[in-house]
This record gives sequence, C-alpha cells and structure tokens, in this order.
Amino acid sequence: MSTTSKRKVSSYEDNDIVSWAMKIASPTGGQSIPMFDIYMAPGVAKTFIKQLVKVVEIKYPEADVKTLKKRLESFRAQNGSIMGKEGLAYVEELLKGMGIKDDRVVIQTIEYTDKETHQAMEAFIHNLNSMHSRAGSQVPFSSINFGTDISVEGRMVIRNVLKAIEEGLGNGETPIFPISIFKLKKGINLENTDPNYDLFQYACKVSAKRLFPNFSNLDVQFNAQYYKEGRPETEVTYMGCRTRVIGNTYDPENEVVTGRGNLSFTSINLPRLGIEAHKDVGKFFVMLEERLQLVEKQLLERLRIQGKKRPKNYPFLMGQGVWLGSDKLGPNDDISEILKHGTLSIGFIGLAETLIALRGKHHGESIESQELGLRIVKYMRDFCDRKSEEYGLNFSLIATPAEGLSGRFIGIDQKRYGKIEGVTDKDYYTNSFHVPVYYEISVFDKVDIEAPYHALCNAGHITYIEIDGDPSKNLKAFEKIVRYMHDKGIGYGAINHPVDRDPVCGYTGIIDDVCPRCGRKEGEPMTEEMWSKIKGYTGNADTLGVTGDFYEEMDRVSNVVSTADRA
Repeated sequence: MSTTSKRKVSSYEDNDIVSWAMKIASPTGGQSIPMFDIYMAPGVAKTFIKQLVKVVEIKYPEADVKTLKKRLESFRAQNGSIMGKEGLAYVEELLKGMGIKDDRVVIQTIEYTDKETHQAMEAFIHNLNSMHSRAGSQVPFSSINFGTDISVEGRMVIRNVLKAIEEGLGNGETPIFPISIFKLKKGINLENTDPNYDLFQYACKVSAKRLFPNFSNLDVQFNAQYYKEGRPETEVTYMGCRTRVIGNTYDPENEVVTGRGNLSFTSINLPRLGIEAHKDVGKFFVMLEERLQLVEKQLLERLRIQGKKRPKNYPFLMGQGVWLGSDKLGPNDDISEILKHGTLSIGFIGLAETLIALRGKHHGESIESQELGLRIVKYMRDFCDRKSEEYGLNFSLIATPAEGLSGRFIGIDQKRYGKIEGVTDKDYYTNSFHVPVYYEISVFDKVDIEAPYHALCNAGHITYIEIDGDPSKNLKAFEKIVRYMHDKGIGYGAINHPVDRDPVCGYTGIIDDVCPRCGRKEGEPMTEEMWSKIKGYTGNADTLGVTGDFYEEMDRVSNVVSTADRA
C-alpha cells in the first residue's frame, strides 16, 4: 500500500543493532483478507440467482423471469443465504408457482454455480501470481484467511479456493500467493461432528501437497479473548508468515481485524547483546532495556512522519476507505489520529544464539535455557504493554521473520566478534524464538517448547514443523500434527515438507532418482514408452517453495513424529 518513502533517522543511523521495516503501511508491505469465505459468500448467492434465472429462461421461454429474479434477490437481501435449506425450499415454492416441477432445474443451477465459483477462485489465484503491481515489479504480498463460514455459499468458496490451490497454476506450479490460512475453531471445523470438519480434512490434504494452507488457532486464549459472538471481524487472523493485529489500546471498542494493520516494526539483534554481556545475565537485561528504549523512540518518530501525510497519499488504503476511520476524511485531512488504530511493533531475532552465548545451550537443549528464553521475551512484551498504556498506542511484540535480516545481522557480528561456536559460526541467526533448524528434535517437543512464545508475541508468531517423506500418503499423521499444535497453544503453524515436480510429465510428490509416474531420470528425454505410460493422465505439478534464508534451508533437519528426551 502506498505510503511515505523510507528515510533514516539520523540519530539511529550508526546503530546497526536496529533495523526497521514497514509492513502494511509501506510499498513493501502485505495485505490480508481476514474473512475471505464470508466476504465471497454473497457473490456465490448472486451467482446462484443469475444461473437459476438463466436455466429457467432457456428451459421455459414463456416464464416470467423478471419477477422470479426480483423475488429471489429480495429473499437473499433479507436472509443472506439462498442456497441453504430454507432458501432452496423457497426456490422450489417459487418454481412450482410458475408451473415448473423439474427437479433438475435446481440441481443444474447448483452445478453451474459451483463451476463458476471454481473458475472465480482459479482466476483469483492466477491473478495474484501474475499481477506485478507491488513495487512496480513484484506480485502482491497477499494472504487470505478462511474456514469458519458454515453457510452453503461460504462452504462452496472454501472448497473451491482449496481446489484451486491444489490444482496449482497453468503448468501445475504451486502458487506463491496468496498465502492461504485455514482458521481452526471448535464447534466449526475441528471435530468430525463439526459442520466444516470435511473442509479441515481437505485443507490438510491440500497442505500436504502444496505446503499451504497454514493453520491458525482461534481457540487459544490469546486469540479467543477477543472474539464476540456474531462478529466475525473479531476472529483473529494473520498476514503472511506471522503478522497479527487485534488488540487496540488506542480504541478498545475497535478490537477488530478489519481496516487495521501494522504501521512499522523494528527488530533487535539479541545475539549481539548476548555476546557483549559475557555470560552476565544482569548486564544483558540492562543492555536490552537500552535497546528497547531506543526502538521506542524510533517507532514514535516513524509514526510522527507517517502522520504528516494525507489521505491523498494513500489512494487505496484511505482513498477507498479501507483503513478504519478513513471513510470520513477528505483528500487533504489530517490522518495522525486514525493511524493510531495500527500497531507499532518491536521484533527480535536469534533467541537461540543468545541463549548459547549466555548459557552455553539453546532452549531446545536445556530447560534452564528455556526458562531464560521465556524471561527475555516476556521482558520485551512487558515493555510493549507499559508503552501502550503510557502513550495510548498499540505497542506490540513480533517474532520477526527476518529471512534477509538473519544473514545481515550475523554478517555484521562476524566482522566484529569473529566466529563464535554456536553463535556466529553459521551464515544466519535463527528465526525469532525458533529452536534451531539444524537441531534434531521431535515434532511434539518442538511444539511444546515454542508454544509459550506465541502468547507473548502478540504482534505475530509462527511455528514451523519440518517433516520427511510424502505427507499426502499419511494424512492422519498430518492432521495429528495440526491438531497437536492447536491443542498446545500454537497460535499459527505451518508444516514444511519436501515437494518435487517432474517438469516433463508433471508428477508432483517425492522423486528420488526416478520419477514414479513416467520412469524418467533427471536430464533424460521422454521416450515413447514413457509417454505411453502416462497417456491420458492429467496431472498437477508442484515446485519446491519454502520461505526462509537460503543457508538456513540447507541446514534444516526433519522433526520426527515421536517423543524425544531433552535435558
């Protein structure tokens, strides 16, 4: 979204412990649709009416389709849904009143509506992977949240967007965007008696093939506390790989996910503090407090600069009334007050390396280090909470993703301190509070260790699980992992796994030396025998796409699905 250009604040230029990055309020920021299924459901209902009128008009040319359309639209306007039991009963009553008793009319209409919905989802996915509108050359950094609409129309949206993701792009490639996020909620989709449980199972199947959707947890206390019955805009949603915006100290009556965003976040290089503390934990916290105060000043300065802009500088965000309160502003009005609905976030990187510097072990290796890790992160969260109350603003703590920053910070520190074993001896710092990717640990232990940090990082968090093999061959185990993350308090989780694609025959899955579909080896041309083997088969393909620093990806080991002992 359009905003102020980036500029350095002179007093901070020489302090490379600090790095700031704009999110929603910047040209490089991302956008998230918080209730994709709920937003799209009315369009499905309108399509149903359009298709029904068309079918009746073709089959019964003498029918009064104008009156039919008017009555259908009136019912939809009053009831929202028209494809549910009450709606279809009303449709059948109208048709019988017109002398139409052909059951196929409604059946065909539903089929056509489903087909159009699927085509719409295909177009949506394709466009978000082909429109180079971000910074003039990149596709939009976009996310969609869905999974809780139980209406017939909403379920049709969920099923078809998952189907479009599963099918992939034109040549079977996995779509990069939008990042899809399936919202888990008891009573809606978590248990086999829930109305959308089948869609949760389908989401697991698609994720096991395409790496997406990720899964968010509406039941965990730090998300559930904001939910108000009948107000889906209070269901916590996420943007991209972790950003979360919900609490609102500035305006407690508007603790919603719609029309808001993260204004800016600044990340602290924790490992440097750990190195400079020389194993003195007390000294570490003194330095951490100094850095937090520095970031506080920088964030306030950034907000001051942003507040000098006008709605005309944000033609989409405020010109079209997307930002909360902007619909009441003229093109040259002051925006400094309504910007305060957004969040000012403090981030951090390399907790694992910090703990090694201070204690000799990271939090995956030692309970003592885990306790210190939680103490460090809680200290930062408490600082944010105090500043929120002090200024009446939304200071929050984010577990920084830092795909690029992880390499930048360690490069600077290697020049300054050399290579310190376990701390600066790699090409990256570990992502936020994560257990290092090179450390062998079970799925369940990793979840147990990282879950408490989710509650502390209120501006965003994620836990990644790495698994080996082809998860689509064991969907029960895949679902078990997702459910375990839900039950243990993970707010937002993702499962990474190897995905290969044969670029010739389009096979998607695990490929060792030989493609299991056509029998081709890498670099080998397709023979007549191979073509005959796959003749008549229409496949969907995939490409490997895992977000993260290149060197970190090389070091990743799988998290086994078993219980591992830890000291």
